[in-house]
Amino acid sequence: MSEYSLIVQDLKGRYYSAVFGVVYAVDGVSFSVKKREILGLAGESGCGKSTLLRLLTGVAEPPLRYEGGNVIIIGNDGREYNIWQMSGEELRREVLGKLISYIPQSVFDALDPTQRIRDFMAMTLEERTGVKYSGEEIRKIVGEHFERLGLSIDVLDRYPHELSGGMRQRAVIAISTYLKPIVLLLDEPTSALDVSSQKRLIELLISFHKDRIIDTIIFASHDITLLRQLCQRIAIMYAGKIVEIANTEDIIYDPLHPYTRGLIESLLPLEETIKKKKIFGIPGAPPILTAPPAGCRFHSRCGQKMDICKIKEPPFIEQDGRFVSCWLYGEER
Repeated sequence: MSEYSLIVQDLKGRYYSAVFGVVYAVDGVSFSVKKREILGLAGESGCGKSTLLRLLTGVAEPPLRYEGGNVIIIGNDGREYNIWQMSGEELRREVLGKLISYIPQSVFDALDPTQRIRDFMAMTLEERTGVKYSGEEIRKIVGEHFERLGLSIDVLDRYPHELSGGMRQRAVIAISTYLKPIVLLLDEPTSALDVSSQKRLIELLISFHKDRIIDTIIFASHDITLLRQLCQRIAIMYAGKIVEIANTEDIIYDPLHPYTRGLIESLLPLEETIKKKKIFGIPGAPPILTAPPAGCRFHSRCGQKMDICKIKEPPFIEQDGRFVSCWLYGEER
């Protein structure tokens, strides 16, 4: 256990709606993340990446509902925190911000538009530490941390709408990383940024990781070329499940799962030497998660499907030091 920061076991979460019914958004996900690792989480829009990250925080707001499984964070002292077994008060006091921080896809969702950044920061620290801070005290204790992210101390006196998109992104990262959480969750953090801002964000995350301000990062994105710059491993998610986890270069050059292979083949060439490579799309469409299909959820789009794929869900097996959920590699065929 000591080599891991995060262990996820059979995690399930569903959306309940009077209009759409039950959506099986995260349906039995298991994986682990080692200390000092940056793990990418990739997959098509709607595959469950954002929902998975929310469930990793131990907080599920309606219409999302936690349905089972374990999320275990291992502290620097070796203590294990099974966050879905903790009370809301314990979670706020001991875990959120200190052990794990979550940065949503829209930074507007992370900031209160009616509060100055300093007041939001003070409220956040009070909730996490129980200590009240004045605006001037906040300027003194967090100013250096904000400046490290390229933000002047004056940013603390502004409202979110007075900041550019890139500045809001950095402000949220500053707030989320001030208490040096073990695990930082990022949900498509570059989706609203221009190319230069994306580059600065990636450099910033690498710097924070190198300097041990952040121990472990999970970075969700549909952009595999971006994940390649940052991550040691990539987990591929499809229709509420993780179908493959491997080292980044193995995902790029030797994908095992047919869905992973389809994702890679749909990308523009990554190297100058293969500019003439043809690009292929994945046929069909993802299944509707209000009524997930039996068997492998990718079988209707897979050119290598077998009879068993239609009726029995494949196990998540280890294959040469990597993990894949596909009957092409299972013992029972």
